[in-house]
Amino acid sequence: MQLTIKHRTHYQYARPIALQPHRLIVTPRDSGELFTVQRSLECVPPAEVTWSADVFGNLIATATFAERTSELTITSEAVVDHTAPEWPIFAISPDAHSYPFAYTLDDVIDLGALAQPDWLTPGGQQVGAWARRFVLALKTDSLSLLKDLNSGVLGDVRYRVRDEEGTQSPASTLELGSGSCRDIAALFIEAARHLGFGARAVSGYFFDPGQKDEDAGSTHAWAEVYLPGAGWIAFDPSNRHVGGSQLVPVAFARFNRQIMPVTGGYIGAPDDFERMDVSVRVKSTTRQP
Repeated sequence: MQLTIKHRTHYQYARPIALQPHRLIVTPRDSGELFTVQRSLECVPPAEVTWSADVFGNLIATATFAERTSELTITSEAVVDHTAPEWPIFAISPDAHSYPFAYTLDDVIDLGALAQPDWLTPGGQQVGAWARRFVLALKTDSLSLLKDLNSGVLGDVRYRVRDEEGTQSPASTLELGSGSCRDIAALFIEAARHLGFGARAVSGYFFDPGQKDEDAGSTHAWAEVYLPGAGWIAFDPSNRHVGGSQLVPVAFARFNRQIMPVTGGYIGAPDDFERMDVSVRVKSTTRQP
């Protein structure tokens, strides 16, 4: 399947302001199931764009602006070949079929903080107790446990659109009983870590064949869990989906806050900022012969 992705972010200011450098993480990340055919990144006003990779290997664009402006538009476009199967079969190592299991020493070292709960954020014990509710027996199937957790988040948390910046703490999401896709993903990740799994946050795009033209769309956030043999498996608790068939990853990290699509500031008064609009279009196109 070939997908075209157009991601547009527009800022409006009350008067011309000076833009500080903006960090952009908007380019699809290639894998064995995803290949970028073409891509472009355009800023208005024009910017000098430099490229680098972060500690996770994500592709980072830094846009530096020379002129003052009352508007900023950032448009990322890409065409990708997407081959993730709709019904994947995961070749999990026999040693990891049954939960609980032990990662190898090398995996423990390399996973590092990705397998450790965030004890610095209040509410960790509450999240850990909630996660353990999904363990129904002393010996249970590892993938089934993760699927139950993935499906069970929406049993206690309602999805809602949330325009505020940042991510709620997992404990806050449980307490409020609602959250955005990034909040729901963060809760799933923290719960998986409390159960002893290595998990990471993923940002990117969701392909919804039913998206209407009047729907502005948005970026998406989900999770991946590492199971020996199968590798990193995508879990999208906001849609109760397993596998990457509808997902276009852009970046991986320990927390969502490390891979926000667009971050940057301006020099001016607080009330100079008027609004921000985001639109995301992900469409299937006919592959050319």
